[in-house]
Amino acid sequence: MAGRSKKSTKKFEKNHLKDTIEKRKEFAKIKQRQQTKAKKKARNASENVRVSDDDEKSAVPDSGTGKADPFSRMSVDGFFQGGFELPEKKKDKPMSKKKEAVRNLGKRKRDALQTAEEDNSDSTTGVEDGSEFGDEEPSSAADRDLGTHKGDLDALAEKDPEFYKYLKENDAELLDFEDDLDLDEVDEVSGAEENPKKRRIKDKKSQKDEEQGAEVGADEEGSEVTIALVKKWKTTMSEQHSLRAMRQAVLAFRAAAYINSEGSKDHKYSISSPEVYHQLLLLTLEHVPNVLAHHLPAKESTTGKVRIATDSKKYRTLTPLLKSHATSVQYLLENLSDSPTIKLTLSSLIPLLPYLLSFKKVLKSLIKTTVNIWSDPSNTEAIRITAFLLIRRLAVISDTSLREAVLKITYQGIVKGSRNTNTHTLAAINVMKNSAAELWGLDLEVGYTTGFTYIRQLAIHLRTSITQPTKDSYKAIYNWQYTHSLDFWSRVLSTHCSPTTSAKPQSSSPLQPLIYPLVQITLGALRLIPTPMYFPLRFHLTRSLLRLSRATNTYIPLAPSLIEVLTSPELSKAPKASTLKPLDFTTALHAPKSYLRTRVYQDSLGAQLTELLAEFFGCWAKHIAFPELVIPPTVLLKRWLKAASTTSLSSRPSSASASSKKAKKQQGGNRNAKVNASVALLLQKIDLNARWIEARRRAVTFGPGNRAAVDAFLNEVPLADTPLGAFVVGMRKQQEERERVLKEGRTDEQGYEDRGRGEERRGAVVDENEHDDEEINEDEEGGSE
Repeated sequence: MAGRSKKSTKKFEKNHLKDTIEKRKEFAKIKQRQQTKAKKKARNASENVRVSDDDEKSAVPDSGTGKADPFSRMSVDGFFQGGFELPEKKKDKPMSKKKEAVRNLGKRKRDALQTAEEDNSDSTTGVEDGSEFGDEEPSSAADRDLGTHKGDLDALAEKDPEFYKYLKENDAELLDFEDDLDLDEVDEVSGAEENPKKRRIKDKKSQKDEEQGAEVGADEEGSEVTIALVKKWKTTMSEQHSLRAMRQAVLAFRAAAYINSEGSKDHKYSISSPEVYHQLLLLTLEHVPNVLAHHLPAKESTTGKVRIATDSKKYRTLTPLLKSHATSVQYLLENLSDSPTIKLTLSSLIPLLPYLLSFKKVLKSLIKTTVNIWSDPSNTEAIRITAFLLIRRLAVISDTSLREAVLKITYQGIVKGSRNTNTHTLAAINVMKNSAAELWGLDLEVGYTTGFTYIRQLAIHLRTSITQPTKDSYKAIYNWQYTHSLDFWSRVLSTHCSPTTSAKPQSSSPLQPLIYPLVQITLGALRLIPTPMYFPLRFHLTRSLLRLSRATNTYIPLAPSLIEVLTSPELSKAPKASTLKPLDFTTALHAPKSYLRTRVYQDSLGAQLTELLAEFFGCWAKHIAFPELVIPPTVLLKRWLKAASTTSLSSRPSSASASSKKAKKQQGGNRNAKVNASVALLLQKIDLNARWIEARRRAVTFGPGNRAAVDAFLNEVPLADTPLGAFVVGMRKQQEERERVLKEGRTDEQGYEDRGRGEERRGAVVDENEHDDEEINEDEEGGSE
C-alpha cells in the first residue's frame, strides 16, 4: 500500500487539483507585497512600543536618586515661551567602550535595514503594489484567504505526505511561502561576500568609504551607460565576482534588450551608443554565468543530474535577478538578426540552465524560442548546432515533465521547419531530423509516450482522409510535413531499436512496439492515391521503410508496392518524346502533368525503381530464406520484362479493300531498352545470390526451429561479398557520384546567376551615368548657344 496513492488523493487530483493550483498562483502573486507590509508593520509597532516605554520612564520620577526630568513639570506654553534651548543635564557615568560600540552597531544596523527596505519599496523589479501608499494595510479578505490556504497546505502535508511531496517536486514555486528577497538585497549578499573569513565591525573611515561607494552606485543608477562604466563592471565581475555589479549589469542589459520596445523609457539605464551596446552585451553574456558559478557552484553527477543549493538564502536572493535576465535574453533572441550575436547569446544560456530549472514557465518560453531558431533552415549551420546543444543540455539535466515538454516542442519545430522543402533547405532538414532523433534516446519511457501520441495523431489524419473523403482531403496526407513526420519517426526507431547500436537486446527497447503502427500508417499513406503523378511520394516513404527494415531487421513487404509502379502504364507502354529536364525526385512529391507518359519521366522512374528493388532485396541478401523470399517477385518481374520487350503484328485486315495493303509491323511494349536492361540485370543478380545462398546452406546442421542459429547465419560475411550486395554497393557509389555532380552543377548555376545579377546592376549603373553625362552635355550646349 505504501507505493500506491490513496483514494482521497486520486479524487483530489481529479476534481480539485487544477483549481487549487490556479488559486495558489493567485496567492503567490501577492505574497511578496504581503510580506513587505508585514515587515513594515512589525517594525513600526516595535518602534512605537519602544517610544512609549521611553515616555513612561521619562514621566515617572526616579525615586532612587531623586532626580527628575526638567521637562516633566513644564507646560506646553512654557516650553515654547522659553525658547528652544535645552536645559543642561548632569552627565551620567561614562559608558564603557564595548557597550557604546554595541549600541552604535545596533543603530547602524537599524538604519541600514530601514534604508534597504525603503529602497525595496521604490524598486521597479519587485512585485507591483496595488495600493497608492506603502503603509496602507492589505485587504482582510486576501489575508484571510492566504492564511486559509497555508493552513490547507499544512493539513495536506500531515494527512497525505506522498501527495505533498509530489506537489513539491513538480511545482515547488507554489509551495514556497518563505520570505522572498528583492533585487536590492543582492547588495547585502555582495557586502557579506567581501570578507568571508571574518565578520568585523568596520571603523568610521571604512564606513564613510562604504557610504561614498553607495552614493556612487546610486548615481550610476538611472543614468546613461558609458564605456567607462561597462569597463568598471567588467573589472569588478571578473576580479571580485561582485553580485552588486552583476545586478547593475543585468539591469542595463535589460534596457539594452528592450531598447526598441515601447516601454524602453521605463528602465533605470539608457544606452545611446552602438559601441556601448555591443560592449554591454559581451559583458553580460560572458561574465554573468561566471559570477553565478562562483557564488552558486553546480554539482553534476555521473547520470547528468545537476544539483544547486536552491534552499540557500543567496539563491532566493538571486531568483528575481535570474528570471529577469532569462526573460531579457529570450526577448533579445527573438529580435536578433546578426549570426555571431545569436550564436554568442545561445552559448551563454547553456551554463545558465541549471539555475533556471525551478522556473518551468520561463524555461518553456525560452525553449520555444530556441527551437524556432534551430528549426529555421535560413540560419547558419553554426547557429543551429549551438541551438541544438542548448536543447540537448536542457533535456539531459531536466526532470521527466520538463523533458517531455522539450521533446514535444522539438517535434513541433520539426513539423514547422519542414513546411518548405527545396534543394536549398533539404540538407538542413535532414540534419535537423537526425539530431532530434538523438533526444528520444535520453529517456526511452518519455520517448515512447511522446512517440505513441504523435504516431497516433498521424494515424487519425490518415483514417479521416480515408473514411471521410472530400475533394481536398488527401492534401492533409500528401504534403511535406506529413512525409517528413513519417520519415522522422522511422529515423527515431531505426536509431534506438537497432540491435547493433543499442547495448540492450532489441526486445528490451520501449520503442519497439511503435514499429508496427508506424509501418502500417506509412503503407496506408503510400497507397492512398495510386496514380503515376504521386510516384515520387511513394518512393520517399519507401526509403523511410527501407531504413527502418535495415536497422531493426524487421521484414516489411515492399516488393508489391514497387512492382505496382512497374506494371503501371508509365513503364509498360511506349512514352512520347519530350525535351523536359529530368525530374528531381529528392525535392518533388508529385510529378507535373507535363511529365506524365514522357520518356524523361519513364527513364527516371525506371532508375528509381531498380535502385529501390535492389535495396529491398539487399536487406535480406544474407538471410537463409532468401531463395524462397524472391520467388514471387522474380516471377512477376520476368513476366513484366517479357511483356515489355515483345513485338506484335497489327491486326489482320477485315475488308477486301484493306487486304491489298501491306501489314504494318508495330513494336509493342514500352520501347525503352534502358529500363528493360536495368530490370534484366537486377533479375540476374537476384538469381546469382539465390544460388549462392543455396550453396552455403547445404552445409548447415540446424533446422528452422533454431531461431538463434537462423539469425546468426552468415553474420560474419560482409554484404559486399554477396553477389547482390556487391551490386547494391556499386549502385550506392554511382548514386553518390551523381548527387555530387548535381550539387556542383547547382552551385555553379547559383554562382552564374549571382554574377549575372551583379553585371546587370553594374550595367544599370553605367547606363545611368551615361544618361547623366548626356544631360550635362546638353545643358552645356544649350548654355553656350
